Amino acid sequence: MKTDTPRDRSDRQPGSPQAALLGRRALLQSAAGLATVTALGTAGALQAHDWEEIPLWTGRPPGTGNVAGPEKIGGEGTGFGAVSNVSNPRMRVYRPNHPNGRAVVICGGGGYFRIQLWKESTPAARWLQTRGYTVFELIYRLPNDGWEASAPFADAQRAMKIVRTRAAEFGVRPDAIGIMGQSAGGHLAGFTALQPGRKLYEGADRYESVSARPDFAALLFPVVSLRKPFDTRSRKEIIGTKPTREAEEAWSLDTYAAKDAPPMILFSAADDPTTPPAHNIALFEALNRAGGSVELHIFANGGHGWGLGTPGQTLSQWPDLLATWLDTQMTDNKRSGGQ
Repeated sequence: MKTDTPRDRSDRQPGSPQAALLGRRALLQSAAGLATVTALGTAGALQAHDWEEIPLWTGRPPGTGNVAGPEKIGGEGTGFGAVSNVSNPRMRVYRPNHPNGRAVVICGGGGYFRIQLWKESTPAARWLQTRGYTVFELIYRLPNDGWEASAPFADAQRAMKIVRTRAAEFGVRPDAIGIMGQSAGGHLAGFTALQPGRKLYEGADRYESVSARPDFAALLFPVVSLRKPFDTRSRKEIIGTKPTREAEEAWSLDTYAAKDAPPMILFSAADDPTTPPAHNIALFEALNRAGGSVELHIFANGGHGWGLGTPGQTLSQWPDLLATWLDTQMTDNKRSGGQ
């Protein structure tokens, strides 16, 4: 199949980048506040290790483009706690007190113009951390900041390879490393799961000798299709406002549904106005037809960007559903000797 590359951003003229780390205290306080509301055990979160950061690349990241000015963290409004203007792609590592040998790379959403840490990826990371998972929260480059549109996909592949290469150091099994994503991050996670061998950058260091394929994938209210009638911000950032049909197909997840795809669990809310369940249904049906392993949960209410959910919401059960599904997948995988 012919595939178009993402939209070229080389016409931008960014200035010199300056890396600026997020305020650790503010972010942790924000995440802790949301965790309290969503019934994440505060005591467990306080007892867990603080996060550390690992850069994805030595020197300048691959690809064209750049950012102007320092990294930004969102203030009040829908972008509160979201990061943008990323010049230093990296992973934030959450180590559990009692590792269970499993790891998850998490990609927050934000339409590829910001990354919703406080609202989406950080609460999920903290919850998994308290359940024994070693979690890697991905802070990836964004096309809207001036990077070429393939940059986040290169960062996600690289993240998977680093975690797998250093699995023993992190106390995780190399065959128990998965990926999770919300909204645009769900598209990023899904593409990484379904196209782990896609050549997105040139590399020859020790990390490039292992596969980027995750052993499982969890997609929450993801962008799946970049075809019309879906007109998401992600679509505009990745393939532009007037894409070809080939580009729409090439960057839609269901295009790559296959029997050998990593096991996937999908979550949607029926009242989501941004990524309605039709996205996940398309992926579920494509994977099911292909003979892949996939499970789909659609909740009646929740809208978009619901994080862990709130007390009283049915969808607040999704973390426990995920945990049960993961226990089953990892047990089956261990019995079969891994991928």
